[in-house]
Amino acid sequence: MLTIKRISTAILILIAAICLPGCNPVRKDLETFNYRYETADYTRAGRFAQGKTGKGGKPSGNDLLWTLQKASVERAQLNHKESIDSFDKAEDILRHFDSASEIVDTAGATVVNDNLIPYKGQEYDGVMVNTYKALDFMAEGNIDLARVEFNRALERQMRAREHFNAEIRKLEESLEKQREQQKYDVNVSAAADDPDVLSKINAAYPNLAMFEPYPDFVNPFTTYLAAVYFNLVGDYDKAAYLFKESAGMVPNNDYIAEDLVFTDDVIAGKAKMENVCWVIFENGLCPVKEEMRVDIPLFLVTDRVRYVGIALPRLESRGIAYSCLTVQSDGQAYDTKQVADMERVIETEFKKDFKGILARAIASAVVKAAAQASLENQDNDGCKLAAVFVALFSYATTAADVRIWSALPKDFQVARCEIPANGLLLITSPDGCGFEVNIPACRNAIVYVKIVRAGLSPVHEVITF
Repeated sequence: MLTIKRISTAILILIAAICLPGCNPVRKDLETFNYRYETADYTRAGRFAQGKTGKGGKPSGNDLLWTLQKASVERAQLNHKESIDSFDKAEDILRHFDSASEIVDTAGATVVNDNLIPYKGQEYDGVMVNTYKALDFMAEGNIDLARVEFNRALERQMRAREHFNAEIRKLEESLEKQREQQKYDVNVSAAADDPDVLSKINAAYPNLAMFEPYPDFVNPFTTYLAAVYFNLVGDYDKAAYLFKESAGMVPNNDYIAEDLVFTDDVIAGKAKMENVCWVIFENGLCPVKEEMRVDIPLFLVTDRVRYVGIALPRLESRGIAYSCLTVQSDGQAYDTKQVADMERVIETEFKKDFKGILARAIASAVVKAAAQASLENQDNDGCKLAAVFVALFSYATTAADVRIWSALPKDFQVARCEIPANGLLLITSPDGCGFEVNIPACRNAIVYVKIVRAGLSPVHEVITF
């Protein structure tokens, strides 16, 4: 039997929780950051991200998320040293969470929501951290450290394949155990199988079943860029192997096929690795996560609760800046072609994670509904009042986890051409806007172009070898 003292304590705790500045404040924070980033207000975006990171000590909360965002802002401003420093911090946080226990986090998510779990990053987060660091080191001329980062990125991709399979098996075992051990006197799990509820969920995720992963869950951009790098530093056998992998993942990109043939010719002594220019186009903005709320009809659960609901994230596309860029070199035009769709990479992990997200949302709803039902069963005015607050708490804390590294692009594209005789490339967008890039005397070069939205000035730099 609950005592008045316990009821009062519970009510005070619930009131405190409800009076917090929302149970999903990171959603507003991301909206603020995203607006500044996608309008190229990088200075304010960077300050905002910096203000959201921890001040030292053990990583927690959203430290990883905002460190990744800060690193992206530094890269967008071509501040390579600062970018490397931020990505180093992000990698330290990733290592910390790799070794941390998830038991307490999962318990908190069940009582409140997934936002209580620290943002630990996705597999693609770690891969892109090392990929971007490699680009930063190449821009600084530190070729050896670039090699280290590419090797780390490729190793992460290999581990990701194994991790994905192990995670899926672990989730299936967890769901089965949850079904066997559920003893609450409410039927939220059954309610989640109700046709009306399912129709709401299915309507919000019409393409979930169609999300198609790249082979072995690999990010083709990392594989392709590593191949370009190993070509440039003379490790042609490794480059050929990686180009072959890239061609298998992106069979319709003629530039990758040309790279493979050319590298084979270099190995055979039929060609020399010189006078080649790769134009890499980092294009648009990756999807963000939006919250979808599903309020479960009470008659499907029990007549002794006042509110039951779940909140789920869904991906919302923000799209490309341009369909392609046109590179003009010595009178020849080359259109960039997609080498990797980051949206597809993100969708792959989202689909893999969705069963767990849904299971935790339902488990949380079960716990909150059971608490309401238990209090409503008590023939006590204090308990009835407490039940009202539990219902309010349930409503207020039903929130989806919408955290995502939102500064990533929609896709990566590439064009491959010879370095023009006068060193000048003209790069134009479909709307007619163009800019010149001067390539200094060198054997080979990478021109890196970033445009987050159509109409914004491009960020670009030349990396020479």
